[in-house]
Amino acid sequence: MKRALIVRHVPREGAAGYLQPIEAAGYRIDRIDVASADFAEVNLCDPDLLIMMGGPMGVYEQELHPWIPLQISKLAERLAADRPTLGVCLGSQMMAAALGARVYPGGHMELGFKPVSVNDVGATSPLRHIEGVPVLHWHSDTFELPENVDLLGSTDRYAHQAFRRGRNLLALQFHAEMGEDPRFDDWLTHFWSDLDVAGQCGVKLRQDHDLHGPGAVAAGRAMIGEWLEGIAA
Repeated sequence: MKRALIVRHVPREGAAGYLQPIEAAGYRIDRIDVASADFAEVNLCDPDLLIMMGGPMGVYEQELHPWIPLQISKLAERLAADRPTLGVCLGSQMMAAALGARVYPGGHMELGFKPVSVNDVGATSPLRHIEGVPVLHWHSDTFELPENVDLLGSTDRYAHQAFRRGRNLLALQFHAEMGEDPRFDDWLTHFWSDLDVAGQCGVKLRQDHDLHGPGAVAAGRAMIGEWLEGIAA
């Protein structure tokens, strides 16, 4: 059986809705937390599929999080080998950094449910499944577009929402995996200061989650399922 490894930067940010298409594609899923003592010994080139999820830290906060340069170094080797890799939010920023692009604070918080504007290239990619679908955004960092990648979508606040390189690398700044996972309550609890920064009401965000979440997850699953069908061995 093919093996997928999920890298978690905080326990409350897992693959959530993406688990279903990954398992349906025939992968056995393993997980590792960057805080684990075993992380330093993990070879990120080994898994058939690597999924890196989100987290509240910034790629540039390497003094606070000494595992970041180690992860980027390991990831760079995997991307150089064109091994199938999915990055979500912080995971997408890690991919950008590993491909040599700058990751930096964007200057404003993007938080809440809204659609991603899919460009012409994105419309011919798995990203087409989320066109017009409100999905969760929760970040204030962004990245320069790496060389030799295709930009797939943008929002009014951040131009770089998704990119791909060939069939095997997909980076998503947004959270189309979230909408039915009970850990969303932990996000509201642990990341409450982000709500203040973004001028968001937690009650309204919970209502939006209940309204838009199922549609976001369904679209996200279709997107990831199509991407997995197309990756090269």
